[in-house]
Amino acid sequence: MIKVFLWQAILLVLCIQSNSAWGQFIVGHRGASYDAPENTLASFNLAWEREADAVEGDFYLSSDGHVVCIHDKDTERVSGVKYVVAETTLEKLRTLDVGAWKGEKWRGERIPTLEEVIETVPVGKKLVIEIKVGPEIVDPILAILANSSLKPEQIIFISFHANTIETIENRVPFMRTHWLTSYKKNEKTNQWNPTSESVATTVRRIGTDGLGSKALPKVVDEAFLNEFRKTGASEFHVWTVDDPAIARKYRAWGAWAITTNRPGWLKKELQTD
Repeated sequence: MIKVFLWQAILLVLCIQSNSAWGQFIVGHRGASYDAPENTLASFNLAWEREADAVEGDFYLSSDGHVVCIHDKDTERVSGVKYVVAETTLEKLRTLDVGAWKGEKWRGERIPTLEEVIETVPVGKKLVIEIKVGPEIVDPILAILANSSLKPEQIIFISFHANTIETIENRVPFMRTHWLTSYKKNEKTNQWNPTSESVATTVRRIGTDGLGSKALPKVVDEAFLNEFRKTGASEFHVWTVDDPAIARKYRAWGAWAITTNRPGWLKKELQTD
């Protein structure tokens, strides 16, 4: 516990010194998931090979308290066998092949732990940790980070769960967080929800550093983002963008980061401008 507190104190000093450590980055969505099986070490390593600035991974708790990297609540889509992650031990989860569904060359890939994902992160690169569950996972993740080599400017927490982001802000307010949202159209009123005003209210209430928004240029446009910026939390990133034209729009609107399934390809497309 003392080590965790010391880590937090060091992070506080470093974050004060490097409050603008991120600029505009290309983030590999679940790694280089267009080509490799999502949320696997192979996918993350391929993203690094293709010069992604950061990778994003999804994390749950196993039944025996390990932080594991997988997108869905259960394993069926990526393994063909249905285990509910929260009800399954790490040892049992490790028996599953989560690579073969993407192609024979990926056969043998296993569900990685957060510790293993961290080990792939090169010096100077970033890790985006999407938390798929509630606040119960926050302390286990912080303990892992306390024992890792990652620096504070290399980490961002994101989640659709506002209470989880709020918990992180309360535990380690010096760490960077973004609250995530997608949008749904009300066919009766022709209105998209949440509205920019609603997004701004949530961001302000939970004290997050920014917004992680689904990329919908006709909805999340410059006017929407200007309303969001009234919260004082000006950072926003968008997902999941595999279209260079859409990426260029959000770059022009000041996106802090752009998440894509094709990090190497998109980065090259944008560098040709």
